[in-house]
Amino acid sequence: MTTREAEHEITVGAPAAAVYRLLAEVTNWPRIFPPTIHAERQESTGGEERIRIWATANGEPKTWTSRRTLDPQALRITFRQEVPAPPVAAMGGAWIVEPLGEDTCRVRLLHDYRAVGDDPHDLAWIERAVDKNSTAELAALKENVERVHAAESEELTFSFTDTVRIQGSPEDAFAFVNEAGLWPERLGHVARVRFTEHAPGLQELQMDTRAKDGSTHTTRSYRVALGHHRIAYKQVTLPALMTLHTGMWTFEETDDGNATAASQHTVTLNTENIARILGPDATVADARAYVHTALSTNSLATLGHAKAHAERNR
Repeated sequence: MTTREAEHEITVGAPAAAVYRLLAEVTNWPRIFPPTIHAERQESTGGEERIRIWATANGEPKTWTSRRTLDPQALRITFRQEVPAPPVAAMGGAWIVEPLGEDTCRVRLLHDYRAVGDDPHDLAWIERAVDKNSTAELAALKENVERVHAAESEELTFSFTDTVRIQGSPEDAFAFVNEAGLWPERLGHVARVRFTEHAPGLQELQMDTRAKDGSTHTTRSYRVALGHHRIAYKQVTLPALMTLHTGMWTFEETDDGNATAASQHTVTLNTENIARILGPDATVADARAYVHTALSTNSLATLGHAKAHAERNR
């Protein structure tokens, strides 16, 4: 079997320890790395952990499970995929953070991999995916860490949650949101949907949404259905005022036998488009308020319909 190796690196203007901490906290990866849709820590013992990642490779959504060994003293994280996604037969590597000074470090990303059946075409596909994702991840890591280190990110990135109470089951509310292919028939603000399930629970959703002024904008998201109570998502085609939009739909049973449904959003504003969209005098605060209102209006409309659906089915 052919084993190929690759190495990518970048210099980051931030302390090595700060960069290591960001890499170690895998649940932050969807906010940092463009290819990562969702990431979860499934178990953790000492410096060893098992993680599951949902991410795109050459534009195709994939999921795999990896083991990681974290070494905060050496600023090194090694990883090995336990359940690779074809055409990958084996994949492993390491993140290595090397201090270059108090506020500068080099980040090296190493990979070794094999293809199913040693297929040359699949090896070339993996090579392209590793190169594309590694380059994108390192560039995004540099941008995010340097922005945080410069204390510029706080007002540009923000999170909020909308919640409704339901006199019905959380499973019925979950089913309404999970069945996004039916949204044009069920939701007034959705004009068109193209819904694909690439693997059980791994979904792609292209959607034309109507704004209050009658205009429509197109978004594309990847979604991960987790059991029957959570749906994580990441928008990859974004409205002009955002550079990031991730979120989580959560459906929980309450002590009185009813349910709550919540829609959580995390957004990073695109400052370059504020003046064009909102006018030359618009501020970051104006953009925050505009985006918050637009997203809340749509998610509360969806939650309201999910509530009605669950209550009808009771």
